[in-house]
This record gives sequence, structure tokens and C-alpha cells, in this order.
Amino acid sequence: MKKISACLLLSGLVSAALAQTNAPTRALSLQDCIAAAIQDNFDVRIERYEPEKAQLTLTEAYAGYEPTLSMSGTHSHNNASGLITTNNYGLGITEENSFSTSLGGSLPSGTTYSLFGNVADTYEPSPESAGGQVGVQVTQPLLKNLWIDSTRLGITAAKSQVKLSEQALRQQLITTVTAVETAYYELIYAIDNVEVERQALALAQTQLDQDRQRVQFGSLAPLDVQQDESQVAQSRADLIAAISTRDTDQRVLKNLITDEYSKWHATDIQPTMTLNAVLEPFDLQDSWGKGLTQRPDLLEARLNLTLQGIQLKYDRNQVYPELDLVGSFGYNGAGYGYRDTFDDYGAGNRPFYTYGAQISMPLSNLKARSAYQADKATEKQLLLKLKQLEQMIMVEIDNAIGVARSDYESVEATKQARVYAEAALDAEQKKYAVGKSTTFTVLQLQNKLTAARSAELRALANYHQAVASLAQQEGSTLQRRNVDLTVK
Repeated sequence: MKKISACLLLSGLVSAALAQTNAPTRALSLQDCIAAAIQDNFDVRIERYEPEKAQLTLTEAYAGYEPTLSMSGTHSHNNASGLITTNNYGLGITEENSFSTSLGGSLPSGTTYSLFGNVADTYEPSPESAGGQVGVQVTQPLLKNLWIDSTRLGITAAKSQVKLSEQALRQQLITTVTAVETAYYELIYAIDNVEVERQALALAQTQLDQDRQRVQFGSLAPLDVQQDESQVAQSRADLIAAISTRDTDQRVLKNLITDEYSKWHATDIQPTMTLNAVLEPFDLQDSWGKGLTQRPDLLEARLNLTLQGIQLKYDRNQVYPELDLVGSFGYNGAGYGYRDTFDDYGAGNRPFYTYGAQISMPLSNLKARSAYQADKATEKQLLLKLKQLEQMIMVEIDNAIGVARSDYESVEATKQARVYAEAALDAEQKKYAVGKSTTFTVLQLQNKLTAARSAELRALANYHQAVASLAQQEGSTLQRRNVDLTVK
């Protein structure tokens, strides 16, 4: 039964390996995966809409300066007497038609204007009469709303939002590219680790086959063969787990680089890169300089602080009284009909004008003063948060460099451990062949060799992932991977 179970397990492993082998293979470099992710990754595609939306919001903010055209026409009837003549027009009865139009808006200086015109004609017992005005009315703030008003505040905020959305897109790209790098290195490790576990199974199977022959010759106790069978079974289980991990890592990478997973599901991605460790020129001061000038989250924090300063400027302006210059100028027109009225407008013989000033202000102005003080406190709070973020970035970069250096040292250490484990197993197998060692000892050294090989691969993957993480902490991932951020 044990032999049948072993054969079934081996058959399952072979079937899984053949299924992987028969899958369509696609060799991809790390740069290929990054390029695919930038184009098709869902998170990146979703985030790319934010700058476009922010730009449309900015356009909407500028609509505050768009002139408004108004037109109206009315007919009115007024019967103020009971005396009616045969033609229905009697004393106290009037009929009037009136028309008016205006074009008004505001300017970046805070000035508001209105170009207007109106005309009306009246039917009453006396002959038809008409009259109206054309002119312009202007209001210019001198204190409140002079150097900034709600429209200019909205435009400034919208401009900042455009920049914020671009930094958010940079952050998403950095996050996605780093995730692709991590997944790519993890897949290389998983594929190589499957080979390590296959070698371990081969070693265990060879040991089992040789010991079975020794039992037949009477030079080995059957109990030792049971140890070999246990080792083979464990090696098979480890290989199954390694294959499962490899397949999972394939799916993780596919999910990052495509928005059509079904088309990639059966594809066997084969990385073209091999893991090797090249010591990077780690420079703490240089990395700090990059982090404090390139990190998207830090740039966003600085933009928010600048925007808060604009808000504070607006709040301060709202504390002042509303003191405005007002004026108007135009021409009157009158006559027995519309033509006479329009002729008067053209002649310009009947001008009118007004000028003056107006002031208004709440007696305590509590609302504006409270808003100003609250936003001053918010600005101080944002400044502290900015300094805190700068310090956190320095610590994160310091930690990332420390991890990368440690992982590089681990690569060399695990390499030496693997070399020593290979030599130790070889020596022990030679001793075992002449009866100077035991099955238990040989199996222990096989396990140590497998662990050492896997640890070396793990250290290599960790080092590459640490370098990618350092670039992420610096905010230099896109430059490092030659990714061009183009915001449409």
C-alpha cells in the first residue's frame, strides 16, 4: 500500500509538472511587466482619471468669470376705473409692454459689472408713449473681496487640486511598479525554489533506492529504509507546496500587469532575469535628498500647506468691511414709440450717471474672525504634520538602507552556508558508503542542504526587493525604471 500511495503521489506531481509545461509560455523581462502594468493595471487606470477630473473642475472654477445674459419681456394690464368706453380703453385703464436685457458678471479684480437696457410702451386714453434706459453699472471693492474673493479662491484651490491629482497618480504608479518588482522577484524565487525541492526529492529518492538494495544484501536494517521513505514523502510534500506557491505567485503577477486575467490565466510567465546580488552605492544623504524632494506624499503635504495659506489670505480679507465704489452711466430715451426712444439713445442727449460709495459690515464680525483664527490654527497644524512627515521619511529611508545592506550581507552568508552544506553532504555520503555513517545523519544533511539552497534564493530575492523598497521610500522608482509620467 505504501508503494501504491507513493506512486500515486509521484503521478500527481508529474501531472502537475506536465500541465505547467504544456501551458503556453511567455518570457517576460521586468521592464516588460512594468510596461504592461502601467498600461493595463486597474489601479493605475482608475487613478489616471483623477487629473482629468481635476482639470475639468479648474475649468468649471473659471466659469465664475463667465458673463450672464438675461432677457425678459412682459405685458401688463391694469384697470383702475369702472368707467369703460366702447373701445374698452377708458379712464384709469392702461396696457403696457416692457422689454429688458442685461449682460453682467465679474472680473479678476473683484469688479462686478452690468450692461443693461430696457424699454416700455404704454397704451392709455392719451396717445401711445414709450421710454427706457441703456447704460452700465459697476461696483469695485476697496477692502473685502479686493485682493481675493470666492471665485479666485476656487480657482486657486482647483489649480492645487490638479497638482495634487498628478502627485496622487505618481504615488499610484510608484506603488504599482514596486508591487510588480516585488512580485517578479518573488516569482523568480518560487520557480527556482521548485527546482531546489525537486533536487531534494531526487536526493531522497536516490538514498531510498540505494538503501533498499543494501537491505536486500543484508548490510542495512529495514528501519533505516523507513526513514528514507519518510524523507521521500516529506520531500514530495515540500515540492507540492513549492509548486503551489509558484502558481500563486504567477497569479499575483498576472493580476498586476493585466486587466484581462482570463487571457493570461493559462500563460506560464517565465522571467528572463536571474537573481544575483550587485552592491548598490547606498548614500544616506543622497537618498534623503531624493526623499525630501521627490516623495509624492510629501509634495502633496506641501501643496496642502500652500493651499491653506491661500485660504487664510481669503479669510483675512473677509474680516475687513465691505467698502465698495459704485457708479453707473447711460442714456434715457422717450417718445411716442420705440423708434423715438431708440433715436434718443443714439443721440445721447439725455444722459444719466451716479457715483458714490457704500459700506456694510456685521457689528461684531464674529463669523469672519472665528473662521480666520480657526484656519490659522489649521495652518500651524499642517506645518507640524509636514515636519513630522519629513522626519518619518528620513527614518524610513534610513531603515530601508539598513535592510538593503543587511540583505546583501545575507546573500554572501547564505551562499557560503550552501557551499558548506554541499561539501558536508558529499563527505557524509562517502562515509556512509563505507559504513562509517548512518542514514539518519545523511538525511539530516540533505535537509540542511535543501534549506541552505532555499535560504540563498530567499536572500537574493529579499535583496532585490529591499532595493526596490528603498527606491519607493525615496520616491525615485519611476526615474529608476525609466517610467515617463504623462498626464493627459
